[in-house]
Amino acid sequence: MKAKSSGLGLRTRETFSGRNAFIFAAIGSAVGLGNIWRFPYVAYENGGGAFIVPYLIALVTAGIPLLFLDYAIGHKFRGSPPMAFRRLHKKAEMFGWWQVLICFVIAVYYAVIIAWAACYTWFSVTKAWGDDPAGFLMGEFLQVSDEVNVQFSFVPGVLIPLILVWVAAIAILAFGVQKGIARSAMVFIPLLFVMFIILVVQSLFLPGALTGLEALFTPDWSRMADSGIWIAAYGQIFFSLSVAFGIMLTYSSYLKKKTDLTGSGFVVGFTNSGFEILAGIGVFAALGFIAVQNGQAVDDVAASGIGLAFIGFPAIISQAPAGALLGVLFFASLVFAGFTSMVSILEVVISSVKDKLGLSRVGATLGVGIPMAIISILLFPTTTGLNLLDVTDAFVNSFGIVAVALVVVIFLTAGFTALPKLRDHLNKTSSVKMGRTWMMFVGGITPIILGYILIDSLQTRIAEGYGDMPTWFVGVFGWGMAIALVVIAYLLSKLPWSSKSALHDPDIDGEPVSPPILDPEIDAAEIARHDTETGEFAAANAHEEAETPAKRSPRGGRKDKS
Repeated sequence: MKAKSSGLGLRTRETFSGRNAFIFAAIGSAVGLGNIWRFPYVAYENGGGAFIVPYLIALVTAGIPLLFLDYAIGHKFRGSPPMAFRRLHKKAEMFGWWQVLICFVIAVYYAVIIAWAACYTWFSVTKAWGDDPAGFLMGEFLQVSDEVNVQFSFVPGVLIPLILVWVAAIAILAFGVQKGIARSAMVFIPLLFVMFIILVVQSLFLPGALTGLEALFTPDWSRMADSGIWIAAYGQIFFSLSVAFGIMLTYSSYLKKKTDLTGSGFVVGFTNSGFEILAGIGVFAALGFIAVQNGQAVDDVAASGIGLAFIGFPAIISQAPAGALLGVLFFASLVFAGFTSMVSILEVVISSVKDKLGLSRVGATLGVGIPMAIISILLFPTTTGLNLLDVTDAFVNSFGIVAVALVVVIFLTAGFTALPKLRDHLNKTSSVKMGRTWMMFVGGITPIILGYILIDSLQTRIAEGYGDMPTWFVGVFGWGMAIALVVIAYLLSKLPWSSKSALHDPDIDGEPVSPPILDPEIDAAEIARHDTETGEFAAANAHEEAETPAKRSPRGGRKDKS
């Protein structure tokens, strides 16, 4: 939807065309690299089949409740994270910028992994890694430097596909919410599911597949008393659903007013978990094959993350019947899953700048996307890019996403007492109503789990450092980056919203956006200020309506021109 002139009440927000478009986009965001290369190993390491029990409990008691929290904030206050939190309460704006900066950091390194996967899709055909996938990855392909620092020695084989990834992402986002984000997701997600189902079927027919599945699903019920597998289950759900760092909040701000929020959330949450279990079947069937072929135990070949994708799977592809097909399906799935997630992460940053500066869609996309692409291209397709990616990813997840989620739920629960009004908003249009149980999960269980994860990570990193990385390197790109995000977020929250910004724009039907959640005594001054702005909004719209009655919809709102 094209933004109109600045001033009070003269623009409306872009929207998805319908609930299905939103669900495809949200699934595209949730189903990412972690579903394919993280969940299978986490499940295997934490009790196998027994892990499914705490995993499903974590989904219902933390993942989906947090998903609904994001939906409620974004849909009620109609904005990117900074604007939605600003509209919720003036002092909450910093949380939104913190989430935006986390997305900024993730996007600049996430793109290079997609570029690697795109390269390996072709390498699967030629089996370019030969007999040594690990040596090929670190040597010929990435040319990883022995020195841990930041150099600008570019690797052309990574640089060119990375540029193409950024061009594709920026082009899609420039088309906007419906024509870009939704339509691309409605193409890529069905393709991803079809390819991955074929991959799983092919894996199940490999010799030794049953060995892998037995290793994955044989339950170790004795582990149920181990607190570690419960933390692992909550951690997996938390990281895989794209909650608490602005993505679902931003996407829900593009929903129409009467969308079934909780019904849509259940579809997204259970589809994401269903895909993870499907990925576990496909990956461990293939790992069972290579274990039998090499006369090893599954434990000896099981891995996660980059080790599984770019070392473990190439070894499988080299020995499996129709290995090239298996490889193309696996790495193309990584490309599609990663790309739709990257688009959602980028959209958080673009939408925030667009709201703050009142830019057009194309202007904001180019103004944000090109600088981010330049940073990504300068830092990561280099001989030192892998080490930088490793440290940045570990710290932005452990001390960025987890920390901001913990702070947000504490402040919304105890600081702003916002949960009752957010619950009421969910219940206005949703098929499944939320009550005290939802508030207890969000404000009670979730902070305990997140607090435990955060403190445990802090203790581990302080006591053990981070691998063999130099202290200065971890200090700058790990701890320094995590702390800088908080400081910069605070400073950004102090910048005023100009009259050109989207802060005073109406809801998609031309009505005022929901008022802030304020305490009658503590926030008396803020209540007075809001009352004044509401009066100005009403006056501006009354004036607009008198001048251009033909442009109004039958309900009194402006016509959607998207």
